[in-house]
Amino acid sequence: MNYENLYQSLQPGEKSLKEGLTLLQKLFKTVLKETENGDLKSLSRDLNAMSEAVSAISSTLEEMKSCTNDFDARSYFESGDFAEQLLAVCQEKGVDVRGEFPVYEMFPYRVKLDPENQDLYLDRKKVQCMRPQSFADIVKAGQEKLNKASFNALVFVNELSDAYDLALLKQEKKPESDIYLTSLYKFLAPMSRFRKDYDQQSFAFDLARLYAADVEETKNGRKFQFGPSRNNNKAIRILDKDGKEQFLATIRFYS
Repeated sequence: MNYENLYQSLQPGEKSLKEGLTLLQKLFKTVLKETENGDLKSLSRDLNAMSEAVSAISSTLEEMKSCTNDFDARSYFESGDFAEQLLAVCQEKGVDVRGEFPVYEMFPYRVKLDPENQDLYLDRKKVQCMRPQSFADIVKAGQEKLNKASFNALVFVNELSDAYDLALLKQEKKPESDIYLTSLYKFLAPMSRFRKDYDQQSFAFDLARLYAADVEETKNGRKFQFGPSRNNNKAIRILDKDGKEQFLATIRFYS
């Protein structure tokens, strides 16, 4: 199955509807003048024309309803056709995708497919969209908007530094030790209600922007260094400014 087939089959009907509604609007204005001017013959003729236009519109609507109802949305999702076409469109549009059905990462978004209800989730937001091309456009537009949003790398690295110091204290580690970024995130957003507004994907996106920034130290002159991990499950995946994936596991601040 492919939504594009349904989309193409609905195009003639949409064109016919547009023309029919335009004609109705034109006839309506004419009828108003004829009523006001007492032109009964023309009024009778144009009312009949309006009736015929309404019938044509109604017929077109029934055809479009039939096409729409014949499209098995549940099967489209459950068969994997939607996911396969979505991944293909994302590749065409340059949207980076990782993961497996039904959960994908389209950095910095987490995308979940719900085959049972034919719903899509972009992070926690439900998106009603059955067209892979349109959903890929939504993701790409969101990514571009985030990338254009203002970001103060110095402020962010200072906040990381404060959280890092707290983590060292709580974990009883020596100064300048490596701290896992996933642990540091919990110090930045210590309460669950904070994590709803600033989830780990948002944290990863800020890390990516810091990674690409020219900032090399905090306002107090402390330098910082990201570190890798042999276990990528403990690392946070980001995309650098060239669109290449990087895995950041730890960070340390030092003088």
